[in-house]
Amino acid sequence: MRRKIKNSALTLGMATALLLSGCNFSNSTEKVDEDNKVNQTLNVTEPADIPTLDSTKAHDGIAFTVLNNINEGLYRQDENNLPIKALATEHEESEDKVVHTFTLRDAKWSNGEPVTAQDFEYAWKRVMKDNSPYAFMFVTAGIKNAEAILNAEKDADELGIKAIDEKTLEVTLEAANPLFQTLLTFPTFLPQNQKFVEEKGDQYALEADGVLFNGPFKLVEWTHEQGWKYEKNEDYWDAKEVQLDNINVYVVKDPSTGTNLYETEKVDRVELSSALVDQYKDDANFQTMQESGLVFLRFNHNHPVLGNKDIRRAINMAIDKKGLTDVILKDGSSPLNGVVPAGFYNSPDNKDYRELNGDFNTGTVEEAQEAWTKGLKETGQKDVTVSINIADSDDQKKVAEYIQAQLEDNLPGMKLEIKAVPFAQRLEIEKAIEYDLSLSSWGPDYSDPMTYLDMWLKDGSANRMDYYNPELDKLVAQARIESDLAKRYEMLLSLEKMLLEEDAAIAPLYQEGESILIREKIKGVLVHPTGAEFSYKWASIEE
Repeated sequence: MRRKIKNSALTLGMATALLLSGCNFSNSTEKVDEDNKVNQTLNVTEPADIPTLDSTKAHDGIAFTVLNNINEGLYRQDENNLPIKALATEHEESEDKVVHTFTLRDAKWSNGEPVTAQDFEYAWKRVMKDNSPYAFMFVTAGIKNAEAILNAEKDADELGIKAIDEKTLEVTLEAANPLFQTLLTFPTFLPQNQKFVEEKGDQYALEADGVLFNGPFKLVEWTHEQGWKYEKNEDYWDAKEVQLDNINVYVVKDPSTGTNLYETEKVDRVELSSALVDQYKDDANFQTMQESGLVFLRFNHNHPVLGNKDIRRAINMAIDKKGLTDVILKDGSSPLNGVVPAGFYNSPDNKDYRELNGDFNTGTVEEAQEAWTKGLKETGQKDVTVSINIADSDDQKKVAEYIQAQLEDNLPGMKLEIKAVPFAQRLEIEKAIEYDLSLSSWGPDYSDPMTYLDMWLKDGSANRMDYYNPELDKLVAQARIESDLAKRYEMLLSLEKMLLEEDAAIAPLYQEGESILIREKIKGVLVHPTGAEFSYKWASIEE
C-alpha cells in the first residue's frame, strides 16, 4: 500500500491562489466568539487527490486516511496502534477460535439508515466478487473460502461471513488466525450500504455526495485536485470523544507552497521536502520520524533484458543508496537492502527481522559491472536503453535523476529515460505492467512481515511485475497456517531470501523517513505505521 506521495512541483503563487480561492476553508488560528474558545479547525495538507472513496476499491494511503475518519468498522486503531472495538460491542470466539461472532452497537449512516450486519456481509462479498485490489487481505485474515474464491474455485457468496440478524455478524475462518483482529482495522473490512451503492452505480464514492458516512466525521466538500473538508459527525455513536469541528485538507504538490501555507498560518502540519530540511531543521516545530514504508524499483520480468536476474542484481548494486538518503533526501530515510524494514517486527526471541536476515545484493561497483557483463552476455545485448516509470512529484524526480546518473555512470552501455506521470496514472501503468522499471513504494497494511512478503504471489494484485516463484507461493501458504511462531518466523526469513538472494526480483532502495512541521497546539493526531496513516478522532487544538 502506498501510504504517502512525495510532493511535486507547481508554481508557488499560482498554487497558493488556487488553493485559497478553490477551497473556502477556515483557519484554525481564528477564535470562536462564543465563550472565546479556540476554533477547533485543523488545517493539513495531502500531496494528491483522493482516487476513490469506495472501500472495496481503494488501495492508497490518502483514500485510507479519509475512509478511516468518515467511516467505522468492527475495530479501529488506538493511540498504540492496537485494535479496539468500534462498531463491535462484543466479539465472541468459538473454542477453536475459528468462528467469530460480533454484536453491533446502535449506529447509523448519514442517510439515517441503521448500520447493520448485512452491510458488512454485502461489502466483504463485494470485495471478492469484484476481485478488488485488497481482496488478498481476506486470504491473509484466513476467512473461509477466500482463497478458493480468488482462485475461481468457489463463488463470492460462499465467503465465510453471515449476517445472523441486523445486529449479529458471524465470520468463519479456515483456521485460528492471530492476525484476524488486527486486520479488521483495515479499510477494506468496512461496511457499505447496499441500497445506496447500487443507486449510485458507477458514480459511487467519486464525489462528496456519492458516499455515506458512519464515522467520526462527514465529508462535506471535495474539490478535485484542490482539497476536501471534514465536519464533525454529530450522529456518530462516540461523538462526545470528537473535539475537532472541521478539518480542511489542501492538495499541495509543491513543498514550497506547503511551507508558505504553514508560514502564513493557513495550515498546521506540513511535510517537508529534502530541499527544505536544512532550512527548518532548527525550528522548534520540526520533527523527523522513521517510517515503515519502503521505496524500491520494480522490474518488468517480461522484459528481454530486465527479466535476467544478473541484470537486476547489477542494477541493485550499482546504486549508492547511502548517497541517495543522506545527500539527496536528507529526511530521515535510511538505505535498505531488504524488503522488510528495520524496527518493524521482532522474532519470538525479540530480535529485529532486518538484523536477523542481513543485507542482500550489496557489493562494489566492480561487482555490479561483473554481473552486468554476465547479464548482457546471457541476453545477447551490448547496449540497453530502458525507461523508469515515476509519479510526477518533486522527490520522485530527484530520486529518479539520481538513479539515472548512478546507472549510466556505473553500468557501461546503460541508458535510462525518465517518464513522469500523475500518481494515479503511475499506478495504472504498474497494474498493466506497461513499463520497464517503476519507482514504487509500499507501506505495511498490518504489523507482520507477511505484509511485505506475500506481495509477490503469482497474479497477486500487489505483484504488478509478472514475477513468479512457485516455491515462494508454496511457502507463503505454509506460513499462513503455521501455528508454531518460531517455525513461522523462519519461514518469513526464508521468503525474503527467495525474493532477493535467489531471484533479485526487486531492487530495494530505502526505508522512508519523514520531516514535518507541526504546530505545538495540535494534540492527539494519531499517526499509524500500518493501514490508514492518520486518525483524527481524538485530535484537538489547544491555546
